[in-house]
Amino acid sequence: MTDSAAAEPFVSEPHEDEPQPASRYDDMAEGYARFWAPVIRPGAIRVLDLVAPDLEPAGTSAILDVGSGTGSLAIATLKRWPWHRVTGIDPSGGMLEVARDTADQELPEAVARRFRAEVASADRLPFDDATFDVAVSSFVLQLVKSRSAALREVRRVLKPGGVFAWVAWLRTDRAFEPDRIANELLDEAGFDPPEPDRRPGDLASVSSAAQGMRRAGYVDVRAHAGEVEHAWDADGYRAFYTEFDEASLFDDLEPGERDEIRAKLLERLGALRPEQLTLRLPVVYIVGRAPS
Repeated sequence: MTDSAAAEPFVSEPHEDEPQPASRYDDMAEGYARFWAPVIRPGAIRVLDLVAPDLEPAGTSAILDVGSGTGSLAIATLKRWPWHRVTGIDPSGGMLEVARDTADQELPEAVARRFRAEVASADRLPFDDATFDVAVSSFVLQLVKSRSAALREVRRVLKPGGVFAWVAWLRTDRAFEPDRIANELLDEAGFDPPEPDRRPGDLASVSSAAQGMRRAGYVDVRAHAGEVEHAWDADGYRAFYTEFDEASLFDDLEPGERDEIRAKLLERLGALRPEQLTLRLPVVYIVGRAPS
């Protein structure tokens, strides 16, 4: 294991031949960090248990965080193993700015300098072959244009025998009562409820996730199902829905109309039982190795 990914921390400009960062994610970076990152963080950091055998020993490993976003997984890695180095890539420079700031706030200065952030896409990584000892990723590979291309690209930049562990959403039709109530209120107010988020990239099954890794050239592949659980309270979900999930709609409302809908939403959410306010979504964890 080496310091091959060591560098001064920075957020790079996109490469000239790369697509520009996704402005939608740039614009939503702070809201994402405030409202959504805490929901998925517990599920994300469980990925680290899958790579712990490779990261516990002494010596410095070069770790790649694919789709680092606001930095939850990268920062958790350095909190757990502060002697390693983490390079986080993401197509959104705005997200990485938040990640860099959060690392500076939550990590000792010497450890924060072990986090490097670079604007890049998962399927076009700007690194030489066999650069990293370990790669991790959380809730990203359901979003990429070609998951198979991204898996192959991560394998390319891993050293022989290097491990890649990741988590992504499993497909589900599971309903969430607070969502239904919020959309019902918008309908009553004369607004079209948001289109259902079908997330076509969500994984079909645990077995298909494992098969995709094997087709991309990984060996010793293992996969298992899990669940992300988050207990909202009424006020917390209202803030999430009105200030992040549907913020653009609520920003455009007249103040009186906005206040009325917010008050009705809080009232109806307050009538729910705690279990109805608890979000539970299925996920799949996958780990495999680059061939030696």
